[in-house]
Amino acid sequence: MGNRNEEDYNFVFKVVLIGESGVGKTNLLSRFTRNEFSHDSRTTIGVEFSTRTVMLGTAAVKAQIWDTAGLERYRAITSAYYRGAVGALLVFDLTKHQTYAVVERWLKELYDHAEATIVVMLVGNKSDLSQAREVPTDEARMFAENNGLLFLETSALDSTNVELAFETVLKEIFAKVSKQSQNSSRTSAVTLGSAQAGQELGPGEKRACCISL
Repeated sequence: MGNRNEEDYNFVFKVVLIGESGVGKTNLLSRFTRNEFSHDSRTTIGVEFSTRTVMLGTAAVKAQIWDTAGLERYRAITSAYYRGAVGALLVFDLTKHQTYAVVERWLKELYDHAEATIVVMLVGNKSDLSQAREVPTDEARMFAENNGLLFLETSALDSTNVELAFETVLKEIFAKVSKQSQNSSRTSAVTLGSAQAGQELGPGEKRACCISL
């Protein structure tokens, strides 16, 4: 998966970051999109998103990563945040069990507002702080498996598995989109965002739409 000109892409995938405040969502976002990490733990207020265009095979995919930026502390996340999302990273801090204990509630909220087909990965962040671990890997993995979620442990601080986490989610979304395109080509036309399924872009064309699974 490589970088690509930000304005040259075939698909836009909206991916949301959810989880308790302080688990490292903003740093996962900045590490993936800008390769930056901030030790400043002050919470940013207001939803924000960053983008990064990556190659999945021959297709250029613009990942639009949304961050709650502290609103979860006020239970102020609205359905608009989830609207159009085709992927989600549900993040907990593996050094704070209470952030893992509420994962099920976050999952329910996600499924209450997002499409049932959304690709979800459970992410145990701060793996660099192994001495302070409070959530066993096997426990979190078992929860993920039982709920049909992908699972990885990451460290936004030292970059461990950050690329892999986003890449895995994007590949899974792309596989669903590709399968839907193949299925629709055998039946009636199904639209993906504002473009017809299976439709290839011509030279220089842009597809600035989001994908609905």
